Amino acid sequence: MRITVKTADHMRKLGRRLAGLLRPGDLVLLSGELGAGKTTLTRGLGEGLGVRGAVTSPTFVISRVHPSLTGGPALVHVDAYRLSGGLDEMEDLDLDVSLAESVVVVEWGEGKVEELSDERLHVLIERGMGGYPHEAADVREVRLIGVGARWEGIDLSPLAV
Repeated sequence: MRITVKTADHMRKLGRRLAGLLRPGDLVLLSGELGAGKTTLTRGLGEGLGVRGAVTSPTFVISRVHPSLTGGPALVHVDAYRLSGGLDEMEDLDLDVSLAESVVVVEWGEGKVEELSDERLHVLIERGMGGYPHEAADVREVRLIGVGARWEGIDLSPLAV
């Protein structure tokens, strides 16, 4: 599934819509260069899940847990950018304990956390290359790739609205 996202506000709205498809135990891997919109998308996920606290980049603290205010799953937001040890280093964060009852979103997790779950959603965000008109620099192409039985048959097309 490919979605064109034209503004940061649209990226946040995409996150809110995606939150409606997520359930406890889901692992979401976000990939994209610096400034691509990974944290903005996660902010929208937090809004859609109804979690407590401002969703900001956990680059320096590595992970943040945002409990639900609505009785739904907590959002565990991880930034694996500074981690180099792969799954061993990720296990120190006890994400496998949180995974069953939370939605776990890992920025920069590709190649590091796939072993946490055979079922996951990869979200790849590619930025526009600037140029004219100036707004083209804000355009993102978002690809959603479901892996495993959890995502078989899930219709992601409503996310493109």
